[in-house]
Amino acid sequence: MLSVPTLWTVFVINFLALGLIWAYVMRCYPSFEAARFWTGSAFVAAAGATMAMLRVIYTDTLVPLLFAGTALILAICLAAMGVRKFFDRPVSWRDTVLTTGLGFAGLSFFIFVHDSIPARMTVFTIAQVLPMALSLKLLLSPHEGRVNPGARLAGIVIIVIMAIFAARLFGALTGGGFSYMHFSPAQSVVILVLVFLSMSLNFGFLLMAMDRLRNEVADLALLDDLTGVGNRRYLLQRLTEECTRSERSGQPFALLVIDLDGFKGINDTHGHAAGDACLQHFTLMAQTRLRPGDMLARTGGDEFCIVLPSSTLREGAMIARRVLEVCRADAEQCTGNDIPIAVSIGVAQWTREMGGYPDRLIAAADHALYDAKKAGRNGFATYDPAPPLAPEPVNPPMSGMALRKHA
Repeated sequence: MLSVPTLWTVFVINFLALGLIWAYVMRCYPSFEAARFWTGSAFVAAAGATMAMLRVIYTDTLVPLLFAGTALILAICLAAMGVRKFFDRPVSWRDTVLTTGLGFAGLSFFIFVHDSIPARMTVFTIAQVLPMALSLKLLLSPHEGRVNPGARLAGIVIIVIMAIFAARLFGALTGGGFSYMHFSPAQSVVILVLVFLSMSLNFGFLLMAMDRLRNEVADLALLDDLTGVGNRRYLLQRLTEECTRSERSGQPFALLVIDLDGFKGINDTHGHAAGDACLQHFTLMAQTRLRPGDMLARTGGDEFCIVLPSSTLREGAMIARRVLEVCRADAEQCTGNDIPIAVSIGVAQWTREMGGYPDRLIAAADHALYDAKKAGRNGFATYDPAPPLAPEPVNPPMSGMALRKHA
């Protein structure tokens, strides 16, 4: 059987190692706020285990156990706060202080006023299990249509820990002889299992962090660095999805292709920094005229696209007109060194002839954009499907399409 000091030493080393790992994660990823709580939880738990070791030295007082128990309660509360922060839920320091404070008060009462091991175990167990139980729903519930694998592992580990705490409390209440001073072989095994489970729990948290960071990297690969909207890769991915959905349902959607008029002249006259500012400003203006579900993407240089799900050509023209209006209104207010922004827009609607090929829809919108530029720019044109006047022996992919010009 392992000695009591040895077991508490294992506890201390375990939590110190976990604390150092989380401190490194926190330093490398300062925006990952959950790591701060998990770092604090590990170090507070290490401090609690260290104070519990003092009980072996100072055998005539239970004060070390009071502070050790309180620290372990606080450690679990901090871990639960990290879970809430990870899932973007509000964290409450008031609840943490209240749980820790009531735990401290309960332990103090059953140490100094009415010495009772079963009562102390009851207070200690309830104060630890409560924040863990509140975290379970977050860990095991789907988020964005899936359950994080690390969260599932952490949830399972918490359930096992809670079961062990309940069994330990049952043993204390039924005269199992639980003691922090003289561990029985069964108690030694329980302590070692709890050490293993604490490592597994933090491993689950690490998997949660890795999954989150991997998703963030994947999102960055689909975003334009300058404007923050989707890039060409994201546009093609979204168009492929919309084409597949429209093929299945028969419901159309629309695409706007946008080009900033005279953008090369802006770069040549005012510099590339001014050009970048114009792109960012246009992005903000265009987004104010989009509906929920519409997607703006920058496909390169001064070219943008807007995907309009479940929209007809007429609705696409309406959005194009809105974008033009906000750009024209902004240009009228330009004074001094302000640079007016003018755009040309091509609008096209998906048809069954285009099938699941996004490039055909892009080509149709590009034709409309070219027509808008030929008409004098600062306007939009639509690419409107129309039946051919007579049957033709060869029907090219975009035959029977008529361009409509709009000021």
